[in-house]
Amino acid sequence: MARYALVSVSDKRGVERFAQGLVDAGFTILSTGGTKAALVAAGIPVTAVSTHTGAPEIMDGRVKTLHPRIHGGILGDRARHADEAAKHEIPWIDVVAVNLYPFERATEGNDDLDVAVENIDIGGPTMVRAAAKNHRHVVIIVDPADYDRVGAAIAAGQVDGKLRSELAIKAFRHTARYDAVISSWLARQSGDDGLPFEGALPLRKLQDLRYGENPHQRAAFYSDGAPRGRSLARAKQHQGKELSFNNLGDADGAIRTVFEYDGPACTIVKHANPCGGATGPDVIAAYGRALAGDPVSAYGGIAAFNRPLDGDAVRAIRASKVFYEVLVAPGFDAEALELLKARENLRVLELPADWAAEKPPGFDVKRVQGGYLLQDWDLGAPIAWDVKSRRAPTEDETRALKFAWCAVRNVKSNAIVLATTHVDGESLAGVGAGQMSRVDSVRLAVAKAGERSRGSVLASDAFFPFADGVEAAIAAGVTAIIQPGGSIRDAEVIAAADQAGVAMVFTGVRHFRH
Repeated sequence: MARYALVSVSDKRGVERFAQGLVDAGFTILSTGGTKAALVAAGIPVTAVSTHTGAPEIMDGRVKTLHPRIHGGILGDRARHADEAAKHEIPWIDVVAVNLYPFERATEGNDDLDVAVENIDIGGPTMVRAAAKNHRHVVIIVDPADYDRVGAAIAAGQVDGKLRSELAIKAFRHTARYDAVISSWLARQSGDDGLPFEGALPLRKLQDLRYGENPHQRAAFYSDGAPRGRSLARAKQHQGKELSFNNLGDADGAIRTVFEYDGPACTIVKHANPCGGATGPDVIAAYGRALAGDPVSAYGGIAAFNRPLDGDAVRAIRASKVFYEVLVAPGFDAEALELLKARENLRVLELPADWAAEKPPGFDVKRVQGGYLLQDWDLGAPIAWDVKSRRAPTEDETRALKFAWCAVRNVKSNAIVLATTHVDGESLAGVGAGQMSRVDSVRLAVAKAGERSRGSVLASDAFFPFADGVEAAIAAGVTAIIQPGGSIRDAEVIAAADQAGVAMVFTGVRHFRH
């Protein structure tokens, strides 16, 4: 009895060798289009799908494998449907090697709907799903990386149930991701930015990580569809140890913050919170000011920059003698990379030059037990800048308040930051993060700042529920405060500021980050 395998792939890596192995094992190869041409060119005997079905490819190739002789051969139960298959002259297809039209590659940087539509595969996913459903009888391969082990199993005469099941799971995940990529692209093009009623996440594993938040937890890094815009999936690691779950989480927090600023800036992050941050005339000055904010906490942290680093910048970082886990910047020149080699364990991540040019696509997603939480990205809503105190902030205070407001929304709630100005930039003086009480966050920020509290400004990510937090800041020497407002005790809070001659601005926007 003839044995059939259907091979129709967009990704043709290794397909000739795999197909030859199938022929050697006694299979007749069915194929279409470019795959058929590639196999024929390699000297491998192939039967066209149209010959097998007796039906021509029609509608510019949109209809070629959608035929009972193909899908009956894939889907039929070998025992229950044997008589029916014989009646309709449908031979079984025991192997299906299919991967799909390259929708992501075709639409990358291309918003042409006609191009997108022509690269939406219909026959391919249908065959993949059919074969995966019937995997007890059909071997389904969607990944060229599986050719060798499947070929070896076929050559040995048996593809066991465990491998069949593994391949079927992979196939269903493959088609689910494919559909998610397409639906996301279409939604983006149509301006549909609402929270979807249902859907899938278009995940693709980029790499396994050393471990998760703790060494006993497994972890991996996945890209979200075709990496574009603000995506660490587009970063290039030049050197250093394997990245960990925490490295990537903290790196994301660092670049969220540093790219808030237009001028040269540096942010140093430790355990997901900025412990130092500054702007300056150049990245060297910005780095020095950022480190001065909390040099003790900076140890073992992540330093991120919004400008490329040259040799002089790297020499300044090395001269500070601070150990960093990761260094992130949108570019390193040859001298910088050569100097960094001396710290072989330091992970050096280079972001593409256009990293901040486009907002992250889709939604911010948080996993909870048994479900997911989806929300819009917090990219900074317009603020009201409503001066509530009798005294308006000075020009220098205004600069510092705007700097602090950008920083505070990247600090874990309850979040308080203190900031100061320089002639040519701004810097964080103290950070209070993640406290259960807002007044405790103020006390922590003040303690971190020490004498730098005097003459600083304060930003709070949410309103002050009582005047005590403002009073603690005033006692430490804070001269201006920016906060959302909205407390039932706003009048008491404003009165405390006015009594001390402190400027207070309301933004009308809260920025919790949990």
